[in-house]
Parts: sequence; C-alpha cells; structure tokens
Amino acid sequence: MSREDLVKKIAEAAEVTQKVAGVALAAVLEGVTEALTKGDKVSLVGFGTFSVAERKARNGINPKTKKALMIPARKVPVFKAGKKLKEAVK
Repeated sequence: MSREDLVKKIAEAAEVTQKVAGVALAAVLEGVTEALTKGDKVSLVGFGTFSVAERKARNGINPKTKKALMIPARKVPVFKAGKKLKEAVK
C-alpha cells in the first residue's frame, strides 16, 4: 500500500477530502518522527510501538574488496507489532 492509497483509505473512513486526510497523515508521521528524534517511544495500543535502538560499533567486511572495516555505532528506528496486529496478520 502506497502513501496515496493510505490517504484515500483515511479519506473514505473519516468522510473527509483527500487533502485533509493527507494533512492528517503528514501530521501523524511528523509527530512520530519528532518523538523518535527526542528518543521517546510512540505506543499505539493494539497496533504497535515505535522506538529507537542503539546498534553497537562492529567489524564488517567490504564485499567488493574483502577488506575489513569498522561499522560505527548508530541509532535506528524500531517497530514492534502489537497483539491485535499480530493476530490480524496470521
């Protein structure tokens, strides 16, 4: 499902225009992004939880040259599906 498809689905369900649905979706995504940037969790009960995890620095290998290289530590976004979402996908 693309972003456009999701906007159409929201517009139909909420009985609003696609423009309003697009603005609402953008606001939700911006809110999630801002919270994760601050290091907060975003929990949508029944759907899942967005959080930030830290990956440790590790050694890797460049597949082209076969030389060892150091992969630096970094923060990555993580999504853990909630119970209702897991059951719906079964």
